[in-house]
Amino acid sequence: MDFNDTPEDAEFRAEARAWLAENAEPKAPGKVYKYRRGEPELIPAAREWERKKFEGGFSGIALPKEYGGRGETRLQQIIFAEEETNYLIPPPIFSISHGMAVPTLLAYATEEQKQRYVPATLRGDEIWCQLFSEPAGGSDLAGLRTRSVREGDEWVINGQKIWTSGAHYADMAILVTRSDPDAPKHKGLTYFFLDMKSPGIEIRPIKQVSGFSNFNEVFMTDLRIPDSQRLGDVGQGWQVAITTLMNERVSSGVRPAPDFEDIFQLTKDIELEDGPAIADTAVREKLADWYIKAQGVKLIRARLMTALSRGERPGPENSISKLVSSFRRQEIAHFGMDLMDMAGGMMDPDTMPSRALYQQALLDAPGGRIAAGSDEILRNIISERVLGLPPDIRVDKELPFNQLPTGSE
Repeated sequence: MDFNDTPEDAEFRAEARAWLAENAEPKAPGKVYKYRRGEPELIPAAREWERKKFEGGFSGIALPKEYGGRGETRLQQIIFAEEETNYLIPPPIFSISHGMAVPTLLAYATEEQKQRYVPATLRGDEIWCQLFSEPAGGSDLAGLRTRSVREGDEWVINGQKIWTSGAHYADMAILVTRSDPDAPKHKGLTYFFLDMKSPGIEIRPIKQVSGFSNFNEVFMTDLRIPDSQRLGDVGQGWQVAITTLMNERVSSGVRPAPDFEDIFQLTKDIELEDGPAIADTAVREKLADWYIKAQGVKLIRARLMTALSRGERPGPENSISKLVSSFRRQEIAHFGMDLMDMAGGMMDPDTMPSRALYQQALLDAPGGRIAAGSDEILRNIISERVLGLPPDIRVDKELPFNQLPTGSE
């Protein structure tokens, strides 16, 4: 691995740092986000930040110039994301839009559609969500049951999606459906994009233990989508979905706070009976463990960046980063609340350290261990594609979908 920027990347990093210093507020100790999920100011602030980046030339860094991008490398896109984490910016409301929807559109949409949707997304005009997961499918995307039936130049969609992040404020969506129940489950899928304000869509926010509703159920009843909004061939939905998910794996490498730097600062600020928490040997042992894991994730990310700098395709190693980081975030959030003693149960952002970041993170963490690949799916990827172990036995892979046993049989 090469830990040094090339001269071109070093020049880009300096440019990014200068622009961010002029246009964003640096993080202060104990302050991570300017707005939290669920606050009404968040979505307008996120749109405004995307617009500002677009006008400054830092939105869609690796995308072609003809679609509003900068035409630079994917490595430089990651460099900017790293530098951006040093500033008080809105949480990643546009991560699905930029990391999943746009790359899929660029791979499968028509030229007219690319010109219409990609620049609008980069400007912050349109937010996308991902209509993939279903109640009966669990982590098996190929087990989805939402039906699409073609009627002339339209498709009629009926079904339900669940755990859809941001559906209640999204403008657009990417959608995978089952168009051929007689085909094996991986071969009878068709992929679309759609307007979330279309007739036939009902969005029901899911009340979470955190008190917010970031996830949603989405019901589609006789929803009509023009065939022109199909991405890929009929029955090719699994291949298109893999394009989406591979881009998600790369874009999900930087995990949300709190991370090592945040808990390290908290241990310096919190006073225990015998002095500052950081002086306690048990606390220092925990910090050492998280520091080692943070460095491991950093090295995996360096491997990813090295591959990108060489023009190579990133491998499955980033699954390790996501698996370790999601669980570490849960551990750090729990420990941070323990350090606050009885006050750890308070959720008021105006009185708690880091605006109640640790309390919020502990309640959010289980969802983070499912999003972008559950722990179990990631362990399978690591065992099969990184360690070379035998794959799970999949007896249902070539059976027609309508012949698969269900819980009602």
